[in-house]
Amino acid sequence: MSFTGMNQPAAMRASTASATAARLALHGGPRTVTLEQDDLFAWPIVDKEIEDAVLAVLRRGAMSDLDQTVEFEKEFAAWQGRRYALAHNTGTNAIQAAMWACGVRVGAEVICPSVTYWASALPAFGLGATPVFAEIDPSTLCLDPADLEHRITARTRALVVVHYCGHPAEMEPIMEIARRYALKVIEDVSHAHGGLYRGRKVGNFGAVAAMSVMSGKSLAIGEGGMLVTDDREIYERALGWGHYARFHGPVASAELQPLLGLPIGGYKNRMHQLSSAVGRVQLPRYDAQAAEIRRAMNYFWDLLEGVPGIRPHRADEAAGNSMGGWYAAHGRYVPEELGGLSVTGFAAAVRAEGSQCQPGTNPPLHLHPLFNDYDVYGHGAPTRIAHSERDLRQPRGSLPVSEGIGARAYSIPWFKHYRPRIIEQHAAAYRKVATAYRDLLAAAPGNPDTLGAWGFSAVAGA
Repeated sequence: MSFTGMNQPAAMRASTASATAARLALHGGPRTVTLEQDDLFAWPIVDKEIEDAVLAVLRRGAMSDLDQTVEFEKEFAAWQGRRYALAHNTGTNAIQAAMWACGVRVGAEVICPSVTYWASALPAFGLGATPVFAEIDPSTLCLDPADLEHRITARTRALVVVHYCGHPAEMEPIMEIARRYALKVIEDVSHAHGGLYRGRKVGNFGAVAAMSVMSGKSLAIGEGGMLVTDDREIYERALGWGHYARFHGPVASAELQPLLGLPIGGYKNRMHQLSSAVGRVQLPRYDAQAAEIRRAMNYFWDLLEGVPGIRPHRADEAAGNSMGGWYAAHGRYVPEELGGLSVTGFAAAVRAEGSQCQPGTNPPLHLHPLFNDYDVYGHGAPTRIAHSERDLRQPRGSLPVSEGIGARAYSIPWFKHYRPRIIEQHAAAYRKVATAYRDLLAAAPGNPDTLGAWGFSAVAGA
């Protein structure tokens, strides 16, 4: 299916045929990607308007003030379509504030996908709670609604739903389950700013959403995070958790009233005003920039339609879905169609052609020693189970889809501009390798046990 309505141009078909006939670059043949890339991958786009906004804050010594941040929150809330936005210094702290505001406390359980960046789950440790990891859908790479219900217990307080690598999660069935069990849904939108699920912006489904807006993300303002909600009590709780300078009242919650003036969590979560200033310039531009990114990324995948072994990881736009700014762009790999060629061997051959390709996703968190063995706070037991009534650890084999997905996924170039000739060369590199896979089988490396990186890789952080 073509998502953009564009068929392959004759020049592309000719160059593809030529590339296919050529010897693989890994074996001494010519590289496929030869054009200068210029600013194709440069991000964020920093110009004089952004520089002037930052300098204005610096020159008046307002780096730790609140005026720019408060205005940025108002603008962000309007853009997101929510009543409240609260700026944080990181997306990680925004996620933890969302957890606490949703009632996550000592002994609580939070259900989260295992394949995600660690900040979607690990902040629960600081609240005395523990993540319970669930499977992902192998097509969307997001939380699988079918694997949720049997993991819910009397201790479950929230579901963390990650719109992973820009793809919207299946929110309708997830929200139906959450309503049935009276659970709060926290959306992690760090990868999917502005993305749509059935015509509605992601981050507008759960009780609260939190997201990173650090440099490198599709909505990149420097370093920071944002929490958005329509719930006044959740907003006030997040404000009290780590924004002491603004926690002076009045507040609607009788519980919070006696606590005014000090940060409840002992944290200082405010956003640096240099980031706020950048955000105020970036936000009005973002929708147009994201639209161009989507045009470029869809063109890349349209050119590869029908190529054996590789599948797009993209939302169905005909159903009203979209990938936002398409952060951490990935593809899905079907080794059975390429003679069992490892994704590691496939990716190495694509890189040799001059394109970009790294095997894997974020590795599954449930296998990391931090979630199994380590006592972070000195409780005398692994932190994962220090406050639990049973052993919640999930050994190898417990989440087979999550454990195997690294061998079936790879990163692709994240184009920031629609430059057809260059994009066509990158697509031709992928097509060439997939077509010539037999030449790689004898010497291709196998896949290691862990593909990707726990911290930063082709999939960056929050």
